Parts: sequence; C-alpha cells; structure tokens
Amino acid sequence: MTSEIDDRELPPLPEAPVPVWPGELVELGGRTLFVRRAAHPGAEPAVFVHGLGGASTNWTDLMYLLRDRYDCWAPDLPGFGRSDPPPAGDYSLDSHVRAVVRMLEHVVDEAGGPVHLFGNSLGGAVSTRLAATRPDLVRTLTLISPALPVLRPRRGTDPRLLLLMLPGVSRMVTRAARNQSAQQRVQEVIELCYADPAPVPSDRIAEAVEELERRRGLPWFDTALMASLRGLARSYCVPRSRSLWTEAATVTAPTLLIWGGHDQLVSVSIAPRAQSAFRGSRLVVLHDSGHVAQMEHPVRVAREFLALV
Repeated sequence: MTSEIDDRELPPLPEAPVPVWPGELVELGGRTLFVRRAAHPGAEPAVFVHGLGGASTNWTDLMYLLRDRYDCWAPDLPGFGRSDPPPAGDYSLDSHVRAVVRMLEHVVDEAGGPVHLFGNSLGGAVSTRLAATRPDLVRTLTLISPALPVLRPRRGTDPRLLLLMLPGVSRMVTRAARNQSAQQRVQEVIELCYADPAPVPSDRIAEAVEELERRRGLPWFDTALMASLRGLARSYCVPRSRSLWTEAATVTAPTLLIWGGHDQLVSVSIAPRAQSAFRGSRLVVLHDSGHVAQMEHPVRVAREFLALV
C-alpha cells in the first residue's frame, strides 16, 4: 500500500547513524523506568514501546523522523535497557502494561494528551491491552508486528508449551542460551529480526554489542527475557474475555497495523485476522521487511503513521 505522505515532508536521515536520544530515570509510583526523549514541547506526545529483548533505542531513527512534529518519548520496559527490574520480579504482560500506563499518565501530566502510542512485538501486545483498557490515554495506535496469539490454547495447556506458538521464538531462546560472544549474539538477532541484515551500519552493530556486554553484567539480564517471554505465553492461556483478540475488538483509537513480509517471529499470516479484530484499522505489509520495520524501514513507517493522523 502507498501512503499520501511525500518523503520530502520528512527530514532526511543522515548518512551517519542517528545518535541515541538522551534519557533519564523517571520515578513512576514505585517503579523506575529509563525514558529517552526527542523533546518537542507543545507538540502532541508520541510514546514508543519496544519488543522482547529490545530497548528504547529500537526507536531512534523513527523518533528522529517525527521529532519536528511530535514530542517523542521511549521507555525501556522494566528489566530491559537501563530500567530497573519490576517490583517483586513480576514480568507478566499485565505488569508491563501497568508500567506503561504509569508512563503515559506521566507524559499526559507533563505534555498533555492523549498520546500517539506505538508498539512493536511484545510492546504491541502491551499497547493493545493498554488501548483497550485505558482508551482515555491513547489518541492513535500504531502496532508493528504485535505479538498477538497465533493459536488459542485449550484449557489447562502448560504455558511453557505456548512458546511454540510464537514462530521463531524458540529458536531465539535456544540460541540465547548458548555460550556466544556479544558480537555473535547481536549478529544472530539481526539476522532473525531483519529481512536483509546487510545494510545495518557497522556503528549500529558496535553500539548493540557494547550494550549487550553491559547488560550481561546485570543480575536480572537472563530473568527479564525469559520471564517476560513466559508472561507473554501465559497471556495466551486466559479466558476468552481476557484474550488479546477480544481486547483488540474493543479498541476505539484509530489503528495502523504494520507487518513485515519476512517476519520470522510473528508471522504475517495473522495480519488479516488482526485487521479484522481492530475495527476500522488499516493494514500495511512491507514485503521486504522483517520483525522490526521501524528499524529496517523507518521512513516508510513514518510515512504510514503520518497518513494515519
């Protein structure tokens, strides 16, 4: 699909990689999140929620493209990036939702609202539940390969088996458990998440390697990934009334769905069902993109979002 927004209406991405946006730790009612911001005081706020194993830096380029129009905020989910782990080690989907709700309430208090909410992968599942339960906080919803349930489990299904319902996730976790160097691990994640890893700048890879080496020294590094994955899987084994698909049908915010045609983690095959679930939503499939379209094709994602608003 083609949007009506011309690339000339967006600032061009520089040849050198965009530096990561500055951030700070923000106290949010018993939780502490690290939040990066491309500040544009007075503009409508936009909040960006990353996926499993990611961080606020996953939105660097998209925030650069939108910074002249929107006040952009990107939190690290609890236990990821530079955020502290959640209270009592609760990495359930609902715990992540509560953290982002408090983040949005903070943004609305400071910058006004509601916000334009973006979510990728796990962040897409978080954003779906948030938009369904707190519509007062969400102006528009943009989901990039959201981690919606692929299958509906039977009652009593072992949540550990639900990991197999996420294409590519078992592969990612298995490889994560190996004794790899940070360089090897980053390269494998890029190959898993991108349709074409070749154009990823060497500076970006070096940044990711440095960040992974830092995070490996944190006592909650392994726990954050695996417990969040289990929490997402458990969210699939709930009564129909609490299903993410059921909640998607209650979302009232204008919704844009973006999927990569080569997504190895959340199959594009569920995209038509997602479009049907989110009433009045618009679906865009980027056939040459993988799981992180906002990183692989940020200009096209920005154009589609601007067409939405």
